[in-house]
Amino acid sequence: MQTNFTAEQLADPHVAESEAILRRCVHCGFCTATCPTYVTLGNELDSPRGRIYLIKDMLENGRAADSQVVTHLDRCLSCLACTTTCPSGVDYMHLIDNARVHVEKTYRRPLMDRFIRALLAGILPYPKRFRLALKAAQLGRPFAFVFAGFRSAKPLSAMLDLAPQSLAAASDAPRPRVTGEVKGRVAILSGCAQPVLDPRINEAAERLLTRFGVEIVRPQGEGCCGALVHHMGREEQALEFARRNVDAWIGEIESGGLDAIIITASGCGTTIKDYGHMLRLDPAYAQKAQRVSALAKDITEYLATLDLPKQDSRGLTVAYHSACSMQHGQKITLQPKALLRQAGFAVRDPAEGHLCCGSAGTYNILQPEISAQLKARKVKNIEATKADVIATGNIGCITQIGSGTDMPILHTVELLDWAYGGPKPEKLG
Repeated sequence: MQTNFTAEQLADPHVAESEAILRRCVHCGFCTATCPTYVTLGNELDSPRGRIYLIKDMLENGRAADSQVVTHLDRCLSCLACTTTCPSGVDYMHLIDNARVHVEKTYRRPLMDRFIRALLAGILPYPKRFRLALKAAQLGRPFAFVFAGFRSAKPLSAMLDLAPQSLAAASDAPRPRVTGEVKGRVAILSGCAQPVLDPRINEAAERLLTRFGVEIVRPQGEGCCGALVHHMGREEQALEFARRNVDAWIGEIESGGLDAIIITASGCGTTIKDYGHMLRLDPAYAQKAQRVSALAKDITEYLATLDLPKQDSRGLTVAYHSACSMQHGQKITLQPKALLRQAGFAVRDPAEGHLCCGSAGTYNILQPEISAQLKARKVKNIEATKADVIATGNIGCITQIGSGTDMPILHTVELLDWAYGGPKPEKLG
């Protein structure tokens, strides 16, 4: 794609990066076939190619975002299916990130939109606040239909609908410890939303890792990875979360050493693996962030290096849902399914596995109508497998898909923990 940015514009590193990305696009349109919003809405401007044109026009002309641009950029899930399909290697992830920062800086959203986004940014990344908000949501759930009647308030209705009826309690059992030879030392991201929605996921990961000789540390000070606010264009807030985590992990790396930083939520993993890029312009953090990103591993990515023993068949069929952040963001496609088969499960791939379930961080709240269509499509394809249970690697997908089906849905590591000596997951009865 030909561009016409001025030298003054290109002095801004974000604009310069965007210009280089734009130049790689050859208008081929391969991305449209795998874009969930284009497949759902059929509008060229709701495809990666259409959004690229909008972003180019906005940045090249140095103008503020307008309502049309914001509408179509907001509809992007950042699922990154287009990056898997693109034959030209267009770095759409960083282009849409830059565009969202520009939107946040130059566009004044309607009052209700500003309120909802501020609410999400001020609650979701903070576990204590999030837990209190979910308890409040349980009381407010009967009023969801009232908000649904007002277009601008539909995100509030979606928020109440998504809130779980009850929260899983963290185990009161002592933390597992390696009893034999220590074969590795890792940190596990606690995160923000996942330990509130389902603390059993990290508990399963810790049991499984320690069973195979991996020591686990919990660095003081780490928290939200920043993904939730990063995808809302709140750049400074996202970078502050990133810096805090980098400080926590670098301290552990330099004091006791780490073989990996384990992430059990693939949405967080995609962001943490990008810390080196996000903080590249910060001289105090650029190098440290690169070290952290190099150590970041999805739990299945790390388990695949441990050579777990083959187990007998468990007589259970698993429909594996590959989260977008796993297959498109991190390009991890084979390890989770191979681990499940090695553990004795039969694995089936749902049709249209490349399409997003509609969760995408806060997307199912901010874009509830499109999200609902994508969820229905995903659930239909998963249920068609006639599997006994669904496995996936992202808490957002678990919440989204679980709200649309009676099939039990678990994190992959919960099934693996059970197969290698852990307790049977409660959801399996």
